Amino acid sequence: MVRQVLEAVAADDKVVERVVDAARGNSPEVARLPAEENRRHIAFLLSEGIAHLERGGSPDDGDFSAALSLGSDRAAQGVSMAGLLRGVHAGRTELIRAAVQLARSLGVDDGTILDFMIDLDHYVGAVERHIISGYHTAELQLSRTARDLNAQVLRRLLVSGDFPDTAELARAGLRPDGRYHCVVSGVTDPSHARTLEQRLHTSGGVYGLVEGRLAGLTHAPPPWSDDLLVVSPATALKSLRGTYSMCTQALAAAGAACGVRLLTDLAGETALAAFPALAGTLADSLLGQLDPKSSFHHEMVVTALCYLDNGGRLSATASALHIHANTVRYRLDRLVELTGADLGENPDAGRSHVLTTLHTWWALRSWLDRSAR
Repeated sequence: MVRQVLEAVAADDKVVERVVDAARGNSPEVARLPAEENRRHIAFLLSEGIAHLERGGSPDDGDFSAALSLGSDRAAQGVSMAGLLRGVHAGRTELIRAAVQLARSLGVDDGTILDFMIDLDHYVGAVERHIISGYHTAELQLSRTARDLNAQVLRRLLVSGDFPDTAELARAGLRPDGRYHCVVSGVTDPSHARTLEQRLHTSGGVYGLVEGRLAGLTHAPPPWSDDLLVVSPATALKSLRGTYSMCTQALAAAGAACGVRLLTDLAGETALAAFPALAGTLADSLLGQLDPKSSFHHEMVVTALCYLDNGGRLSATASALHIHANTVRYRLDRLVELTGADLGENPDAGRSHVLTTLHTWWALRSWLDRSAR
């Protein structure tokens, strides 16, 4: 019975999301980590629990590698024990609540549910003990390494604002009067982060896990990367906290891109992404006549967005979309006819051509993003 309910929980994305939200909502330190990092661990814990129950045995027997890994990873990511336990306890409560709701929806009687809750609570308690064990083991190992000291310096510079003294900076290879490029990656898995860190060290710099992501400071920006990296202009140490915040926002705005991306190149997307409600309002205002379920309306929006991205050139747009220029022209004309959208072809002398084009581009992109969701 416990195994069946856990299988149902693991297969229900909404339930998993509830557990993630509970952990993040009750622990600010956990909430600073990427949500995908929380989902990854919860998925592993659920699959491990199902396998454990299939094998049988007492709650303390079996393989708890996912729980040990969770504790180890949170220690490496700089999450305090108190912050970790707040998230674990909140997630545990939500998991049991969701499991009971699922059991009732399956028609299970209250007596069986009570037995199930006891069994599940014993198992989750064993998971929690292994999380704590993994945390303490990693904490002891990290306390002996220069790598962890570097990560602590980075966290103070980039997040807390607690400026390290000259000796601490020197141990991390940083100068108080130096200027450094802030590098923020989308990599959250600690083992992957260690591999990427080794590659980045060929260009120099100091790196570590900051708020769950690999980040660092370097004199010379990395020339390339298979993973997404956002790199800021060279900045004084005392200004890096604000720069790091902009880099993390740019990381989200970059989406599924990969490689080395300059913060300044992502400035427009980052600024616009900071106002999702305004983006929706603009899309509704300019493109409210379009139907997200219409494939032709979708083609019109994609074509118009590509047209603006290609500087209003028909031939370049046709080549990019692999269609005829006449098809581009027809779609653009139909979009203007339906919505009155300004594609910059007849600029109004009383309005800024640049801002008008920006508004249209933002509305088109927001409409596509929303229809995809």
